[in-house]
Amino acid sequence: MKNIVIFASGNGSNASSIHQYFQQSGRVRIAAIFCNNPQAGVLSRAHDLGIPTEVFSKVEFSEPSFVERVRSYQPDLLVLAGFLLQVPEYLVHAFPNQIINIHPALLPKYGGKGMYGMHVHRAVFEAKEPETGISVHFVNEHYDEGALIFQAKTTIAHCQSPEEIAAAVQALEHQHFAAVIDNLLTADE
Repeated sequence: MKNIVIFASGNGSNASSIHQYFQQSGRVRIAAIFCNNPQAGVLSRAHDLGIPTEVFSKVEFSEPSFVERVRSYQPDLLVLAGFLLQVPEYLVHAFPNQIINIHPALLPKYGGKGMYGMHVHRAVFEAKEPETGISVHFVNEHYDEGALIFQAKTTIAHCQSPEEIAAAVQALEHQHFAAVIDNLLTADE
């Protein structure tokens, strides 16, 4: 069985979706959820699902010794699912090509520092884009610049608000993210 560690900062709907997907297959286990926000809904979800959690501060995350906390869960892959901090260089080097992120737009559009969540959906809405989507990519030292692994698109011409775009994008995330993780972890089997 493969282990993943999820990093999240918010509600945790993707973490729940990933858990549900792998509970059916039994091939992958969420070893832990790491969270930088002690008020985040993902912590309650993790508790309800029986998944161990690690809450940490930005200062703790910046310390290279933090890598040992992550390694203690023996992860095969680190999964950023709504995680808002930039991954430190030491962690990228400790887990080369083992950290992935999901971004709520079609990169390279609407990526980079400050482009997350509703900020992205507002920008897409204001630009009157006919479509948007999700991008799953490897994490490197720069926001949203790692190699692309997967993209999925959806038409949003009918959307009347950034919130409607957010709902369409979240549906894509829940539909595809766990399968992408599964494919990455089983590609060499």
